[in-house]
Amino acid sequence: MTDIVLIGAGGHGKVVAETAQMMGYRAIAFIDAVYPRRTANGMWPIINDLENFEASKTPQFLSIGNNSTRSTLWTRLDIHESPVLSHPSSVISTSARLGPGTLLVAGSIVNAGTIIGRSAILNTGCSVDHDCILGDFVHISPGARLAGGVCVGDRSWIGIGAAVCGDISIGADVIVGAGAVVIDDIPDGATVVGVPARPLNKGF
Repeated sequence: MTDIVLIGAGGHGKVVAETAQMMGYRAIAFIDAVYPRRTANGMWPIINDLENFEASKTPQFLSIGNNSTRSTLWTRLDIHESPVLSHPSSVISTSARLGPGTLLVAGSIVNAGTIIGRSAILNTGCSVDHDCILGDFVHISPGARLAGGVCVGDRSWIGIGAAVCGDISIGADVIVGAGAVVIDDIPDGATVVGVPARPLNKGF
């Protein structure tokens, strides 16, 4: 019997599987239509593909790094109950609220009063300070830092090593480039890079 089904058998899926294993899940299996000829992802089996997937009482978790894909599959597969997976080395304030399907990878930190939506990824060694609000399907990359009071809209991606100053508002579907330093609000759909962060596209 499978303890948890991970949907998405790429490299990010291995990180999710190891996190689940460290939380005590033992029988872990992947399901993925992108790799039809593969039977395993690391040490864990790939048991089926999405087209033949049937919902069951087994916990399901979206182990896909792409924010838009997670958003689409969450609705398509009608995933309403998904566990929060948090690596034992992550630090989570007792006053933080985490949405279903959220992943906290090794060394990630969530401080007091922060609210995180559904199926968010807090990747290796990132930190989210007090009173932040992260929308659904957000990805905070390894080593990124969010100061207190930051708001991040749905499906936005904060790149590796980026820093966001306090009380900044970042819209939906935003990309913040690796190493960028965000000192101003960012509207929906923008891509910003650099120090300080500046737009690569129109709409800023």
